[in-house]
Amino acid sequence: MDSMDEEDGVGLILFPDDGDTTSPDVAWSYTGFNAFRCRLAQAEGFVLEEMRGFGGERPWSDVSTTLEPLLDRPDDGGGKLSGAECTAILRRLEEITDEWQEQAAEPLLQQHIKGARQLALVLRLCIEKDVELLFL
Repeated sequence: MDSMDEEDGVGLILFPDDGDTTSPDVAWSYTGFNAFRCRLAQAEGFVLEEMRGFGGERPWSDVSTTLEPLLDRPDDGGGKLSGAECTAILRRLEEITDEWQEQAAEPLLQQHIKGARQLALVLRLCIEKDVELLFL
């Protein structure tokens, strides 16, 4: 497990549903995952805290992003993403990571880049093995 936020513990682990406990995964604290999703939403041109389910009233139908299955979900609800969702998310996540890399000066952004790259690795494995991405 490669924890992105060791200072406040692991709250969420994303991993391929391949039955292989040695497969790569990505882990965040709930606080860290929220910060990561907020940064992704910002890259997509909206503020996550303004969205329904995150303290705001803006409906998800107001935004268009292939990252919605990753962004619009409860932190602690578990769940999964399909192979098609993984494929769509991977493409956009890699584009955003490249954009972040060009401006990567602050330590928190470096941490988000590291998390995005680890998530991309896990998404790629899900696509290659044709398995779902699980949230635990």
